[in-house]
Amino acid sequence: MPGGSGQVGHMLARFFQERGHHVTVLTRGPYAAPWLTVYWDGIQLGPWVETLEGADVCINLSGRSVNCRYTVRNRRELYDSRIGTTRLLHRAFATLANPLRLWMNASTASIYRHSLDRDMDEATGELGGNDTLGGHELITPRRRAPEKWNWTTQLIKDWESAFFSVETPGTRKIALRTSLVFGPESGGIFAVFSRLVRFGLGGTQGNGRQYVSWIHEADFARALEFLVDHEEIGGPMNLAAPHPLPNREFMAALREAWDVPNGLPAPAPLIAIGTFLLRSEPELVLKSRRVVPGRLHQSGFQFEFPDWPEAAADLVRQWRARDDL
Repeated sequence: MPGGSGQVGHMLARFFQERGHHVTVLTRGPYAAPWLTVYWDGIQLGPWVETLEGADVCINLSGRSVNCRYTVRNRRELYDSRIGTTRLLHRAFATLANPLRLWMNASTASIYRHSLDRDMDEATGELGGNDTLGGHELITPRRRAPEKWNWTTQLIKDWESAFFSVETPGTRKIALRTSLVFGPESGGIFAVFSRLVRFGLGGTQGNGRQYVSWIHEADFARALEFLVDHEEIGGPMNLAAPHPLPNREFMAALREAWDVPNGLPAPAPLIAIGTFLLRSEPELVLKSRRVVPGRLHQSGFQFEFPDWPEAAADLVRQWRARDDL
């Protein structure tokens, strides 16, 4: 697992290791773990390539966090950490005597356009770029989405293009168009939203009509295991729970899970100020992501947590149980 040292990587490493697989994480900072961690710089070939020989599956999670300001320097790092590492892995796989059976490469559900009007699946979903924010949406009638939104969409398109543009005979390839992955760990996105709720700041964000696509970490791990086992599946796959919901309902369900009756709302201008101070971007909160797992559903995958209220309640239970230890 290149780039597998973050929250999602730790969760997946633990998941597959506990199921009897031999897991190797490629990371710039090797650490002690029940699985093997090996140094790589994500820039050039090195001794880490030897760990790929004989491997069955590669799950590439490399990519600088988008939780930053889109400065010139950060844009370059966002680009290189995604497209650069994908191209590097193509070079590494070309040296192997035996090709891997499966290569799953990170992507994101943000590749689809800002959508309030309908769901976006792999077959009929419209990719983003020059999105229009209509009168019933977040901003004033017929305004174009901010340029930064278009830049991130193009980044994702270039990322998938780098992944699929090179033929890999004998290796099945899947682009993981992943929504927000929620787990009970202290450093993840669930912790961020929960902190707002518990401090009384978990009200509606923006006008609350923008959709939130999400997936419980248990279903995310199970979905990847499902994709490993189903050799007929390839191409782009949406990794999202089947029922995205508007931000207003999303935050209300999270407040109920935490037993917090109210939360101060955060209108769009306040979000713009807050994300500026936190060195982040409003897009992460205000873009409507109405993504559904069309191909997973058609392939027979069953979600343990298809609905957000039940998922939120489970995550809060796990959080509290951990705190009680």
